[in-house]
Amino acid sequence: MFLGEVTCPSGELVLMDGGYLELWSGDRSPDEVDGTKDLPACDFEIVGPDAEAAARSFGRQSGRMLYDIPHHGTDEFWRLFDQHCREHTYDASLCPFPRRISHRDRVRRAITDGDPDFLITGVPVVPVGGVPTDRPLAVTVVRGEWGWSQVRIGLREDVAVATRRLGSIGVDYARFVFADADALGSWVHNYPVDGLADVVFWGRDEEQVAAEFGAQRTGTPGDDSYGWLNLPVRDAYARAVALNDRKNATPDRKFAFDFRPHSHHWQVMASVRASENEAATIEIGGAQIMMAMTSVGDGFFPVDLDVNAAGAPVAVRITVAGDE
Repeated sequence: MFLGEVTCPSGELVLMDGGYLELWSGDRSPDEVDGTKDLPACDFEIVGPDAEAAARSFGRQSGRMLYDIPHHGTDEFWRLFDQHCREHTYDASLCPFPRRISHRDRVRRAITDGDPDFLITGVPVVPVGGVPTDRPLAVTVVRGEWGWSQVRIGLREDVAVATRRLGSIGVDYARFVFADADALGSWVHNYPVDGLADVVFWGRDEEQVAAEFGAQRTGTPGDDSYGWLNLPVRDAYARAVALNDRKNATPDRKFAFDFRPHSHHWQVMASVRASENEAATIEIGGAQIMMAMTSVGDGFFPVDLDVNAAGAPVAVRITVAGDE
């Protein structure tokens, strides 16, 4: 089943949890991003003659790069690594970076070093290099018993002769994003690009809440909740605060609500909710980016790369459920 197409002008594709794009730093240090700047951390590289062996056996992250080690735990982390090297007689050590490594640079480093994935605040992200830059890439799915069994991103019209496992995508927000690594530098996750926002609510007691607040159904395709659309962001925020106050004051009244600024994330998710297959694309930074619900919720989703006889990537395959 065809979901849509993505493009990858940089030749480097990022596969990750779309909900975590609020943490994406682009070419900036993660310390400069709202979602992570209040979580001080350090990045390290394992160096020395036995760096590769020490990294493999230490097993904390893929490859020699160790990202997002919390400041409060660095002394203990350093002690554990030194102890590990002494026990295995490895000539290796940790070298801290003076400035944290941007997420865009993590993609480059992982692809150059052949690492299967890297972490963003502990969540695995899978990068793929050697992606065609001159044409759209079709995204298709295979339906299983409980949802998709596999997602496939076609890269080349060629015969695959071998497959190798990359990493696994860690998902906590029930959605994938497939995106060009450079284009993500233009992504706006939480802030309205037009100064507007929506507030919607739903649940067991939604009609009572709607009557109290004078709300109507929005009529939004795929998401016909009660609420208000296209409000100035300050007005929308005030209504969200009022709903939250009501929820806290009367916990026996059951409903949930969303404050949805008109960000890129909001735009594509509106299209996802309206889509029969829960997938949609958006053009950001000169590339077509796809957001797609996993169909099975959260989890860790293994990624395989099919290659041709010359070793060039033919397709990326994400295993969603084990019933294909």
